[in-house]
Amino acid sequence: MSRPSVLDHATDNCSLVRAVQVLGDRWTLVVLREVFIGVRRFDDIRRHTGIPRQVLTTRLATLVDAGLLHRAPYREPGARERHEYRLTEKGLDLQPALVALTRWGDRHLADPEGPPLEFRHRDCGASVDVAPVCSAGHVLTDPRETSIEPGPGARLLPTAGG
Repeated sequence: MSRPSVLDHATDNCSLVRAVQVLGDRWTLVVLREVFIGVRRFDDIRRHTGIPRQVLTTRLATLVDAGLLHRAPYREPGARERHEYRLTEKGLDLQPALVALTRWGDRHLADPEGPPLEFRHRDCGASVDVAPVCSAGHVLTDPRETSIEPGPGARLLPTAGG
């Protein structure tokens, strides 16, 4: 097996690492799941998930600061103004990743009865899945069909090629 060329490149600007810095703890993904399924108010999220109040406050602030959620005001009759959390375009872009992670969990970790949530196409009701597709339109059915190569933002390490 030949030496991968990516070893000659720095990893300090890796997009995956940067994504994990924003999304990389259990509660952050749970909060995003809740907002994706329509649970948008603080007390509803807390009650539905069991996330401790301070942890939820911190995670919501992080997601707002990262531009994945925005706060939208609402007011119940006779109550003070509060905020609910809505996905931004940047947040909505995570939908395929959340579907992929959920599908992985469905295949490898679900209870014998099956998955607790199903993603369905609103128009036809069919199950939604995520599959890698190249820019030429080919659906990749095996992970080994993908190669990973340095991209336009790759930077050579100072000792590479020397």
